[in-house]
Amino acid sequence: MGWFVFLPLILPLTAVPIARLAEQHLHPRTATRLLTVVAAVMAVCSTVCLVLLMVVGTAQLPGNPLPDGWSDPEVRDAVPYDGVVGRASIPALLAVVVACGRTLRHHVRVRRRAHGALAGLPGTSVAVLPDDLPYAYALPGGRRGGRGRVVVTTALLDHLEPAERRALFAHERAHLTGLHHRYLLTVHLAARANPFLRPLRTAVVYTAERWADEGAARVVGSRRVVARAIGKAALVSRRAPTADLARAPGLAGVGGLAGFAAPGPVPRRVAALLDPAPVARSWPPVYTSVGLAAWGAAAGAAVSAMSSANSAVTMFFILAAATPL
Repeated sequence: MGWFVFLPLILPLTAVPIARLAEQHLHPRTATRLLTVVAAVMAVCSTVCLVLLMVVGTAQLPGNPLPDGWSDPEVRDAVPYDGVVGRASIPALLAVVVACGRTLRHHVRVRRRAHGALAGLPGTSVAVLPDDLPYAYALPGGRRGGRGRVVVTTALLDHLEPAERRALFAHERAHLTGLHHRYLLTVHLAARANPFLRPLRTAVVYTAERWADEGAARVVGSRRVVARAIGKAALVSRRAPTADLARAPGLAGVGGLAGFAAPGPVPRRVAALLDPAPVARSWPPVYTSVGLAAWGAAAGAAVSAMSSANSAVTMFFILAAATPL
């Protein structure tokens, strides 16, 4: 097993180049799916690495409930034992579990509160709220299989022209049909599991919005109308506080409408909509910067998976042999 068990902890760094290049050169749909898969694989592998190190570290602690054979010198020589690393992995793994648990709990709580707020309204696909704050978001269906709904306030609709309203609704429906909330929740959990994956989380938040922008442009038939709607919503929403709902991972808003209000991504999204539509490719060309970065991230994810699998299998057989029947 050796030092391979430590590789999944640092291999997420191989995915950092593709995070920004994917935003610029890949179709948003391709970028979102690619980055989410890479982030999920690397997060799982790094967590498995922490579990293996925790097993080794726990076996060395006095009074541990594990079989005595796990602390045998021969077993200690066969696994990558280090007193400091083994013990440090225990609080690190606990921190990962707590962080992911808090993210999931916050996600569930916000979705329940959002569905509860709409309980008294007609069960239509669009819910218009009489609110003075301009915001909108795409609310996925509940646990019982209910369909998703587009939630928008009258304050935001009053600032948009009819064509821009169609762009808004098309954007939110694209979030729902594309299941963007699942991609967003996955990368948020991955970033909690390994901080090196935060650039991928930031990139997926942006590419998911771009994916919805392209879907809205295709439905409306005008990229300029969608760009104008984004710009207007961003200007109007600057007067509104960032809603807790818009910050919840896995809930896609009007770009989330928090995304419309953010000063960074909005100009890039508008500029992208004023350019020709991106070409949809399942994989970028090899001999390009984004292609090399994609292959680098894919190779890093593959090596991470193989390293964690090899270490887990090796430790299983070693500790199984050291465990008395």
